[in-house]
Amino acid sequence: MDLKDLQNLIKFVSKSEVAEVKYKTKDFEINIKNPNAQETVTFVPQAYPMPAQAPVAHSASAPALVPASTPAPSAEESSVDESKFVAIKSPMIGTFYRKPSPDKDPFVSVGDSVSEGKVVCVIEAMKLFNQIESEVSGKIVKILVDDATPVEYDQPLFLVDPS
Repeated sequence: MDLKDLQNLIKFVSKSEVAEVKYKTKDFEINIKNPNAQETVTFVPQAYPMPAQAPVAHSASAPALVPASTPAPSAEESSVDESKFVAIKSPMIGTFYRKPSPDKDPFVSVGDSVSEGKVVCVIEAMKLFNQIESEVSGKIVKILVDDATPVEYDQPLFLVDPS
């Protein structure tokens, strides 16, 4: 297995809901764990454009019939909050990163003030890291995407209180 195949395998694991992949040949053995696999499942009800994941949550609606009534008010509350806040959206398809590199601090966190033009995240597309700048000034209220997860074009990434 060459470096390109290894990179492709790592990207596949990071973008899928697979928790762990083991690959073994007579020359070597590799074990890749995806720490985001469990987080992705819990984040799906709060994500905006994840239609492929929504049926998964609804397929388990019979056992979760009682809790299903609880998220409904939360969804109403978030739509009320959304009307007050401005969303910073993804300008492209790619992989969302909150940090400039794994050993650095995130660009922004909840409660941080941002000004127009400040870098808030990085989106990797076709092996290029594109800095995403805030289009509004205000305070970060909510981060809508987990670190190192795929994002779609025009997907909301952050909610900003412009007041």
